Amino acid sequence: MTQHSMKGLELVARWALPLAVVFSGVQYSMYNVEGGKRAVIFDRFSGVSQKVIGEGTHFLVPWLQKPIIFDIRTKPRNISTTTASKDMQMVSLTLRVLSHPDYELLPAIFQKLGEDYEERVLPSIGNEILKGTIAQFTPEELITQRDFISLKIRDDLRKRASEFNIILEDVSITHLTFGKEFTSAVEQKQIAQQDAERARYVVEKAEQEKLAAIIRAEGESKAADLISQSLQKAGPGHIELRRIEAARDIATTLSKARNVTYLPSSTGSGGGSGMLFNLNV
Repeated sequence: MTQHSMKGLELVARWALPLAVVFSGVQYSMYNVEGGKRAVIFDRFSGVSQKVIGEGTHFLVPWLQKPIIFDIRTKPRNISTTTASKDMQMVSLTLRVLSHPDYELLPAIFQKLGEDYEERVLPSIGNEILKGTIAQFTPEELITQRDFISLKIRDDLRKRASEFNIILEDVSITHLTFGKEFTSAVEQKQIAQQDAERARYVVEKAEQEKLAAIIRAEGESKAADLISQSLQKAGPGHIELRRIEAARDIATTLSKARNVTYLPSSTGSGGGSGMLFNLNV
């Protein structure tokens, strides 16, 4: 190995450690804030900085400062509870909440609630609002006024969440069921209503049949009176006229029927009766 090579190795060995320290220091003095996130700096001497750090690569003082990264994107969460209605019926309810922090106030959120602010706040205030709201309505009102109740829960929950610097984008009821007793009572009520409708139909049908019978009887009575009056005026001639008209109607009907032949009596029109033949062709 030449003397020049030896000097080169000595130079590398001399600067290797300082360069490694410098590189490590530069690496630990940089941090990245990805898209959809914000950072808050905690300083060991001055505490939490009130400045919110945006996206990109930033510098800090190693060991002295530490970045706290927050996800500020809107995230869904389900909040479920079982509580009593106004008339003490048990109701199971689930809310779907879309929320994100007010990123301008992230330092205050971190100081008061910490990084797990959502776990600390949303389930608690969600159950509080749900129980308070459901207690104001009966199960029937919860069904018939669902949109109004959903809007009320949304407004109350938004106001409550704003006290913790949390913004709610949307709140909606996704699940609403009642206890077995209420469900059974509703079924019995529906059955009773169906029975009542069926009974009313039977009564109305009987009334209609009664009215039809009365009208029919009145018509027959009136017809009998008219026939009686005709007999008094025309005598037996009226009956003979009716008989001729009936015979003519029967003959007309039979003449139109297939496979039927009418053979008049050979004694003439004055006596006897004709014969009907059913001819299978």
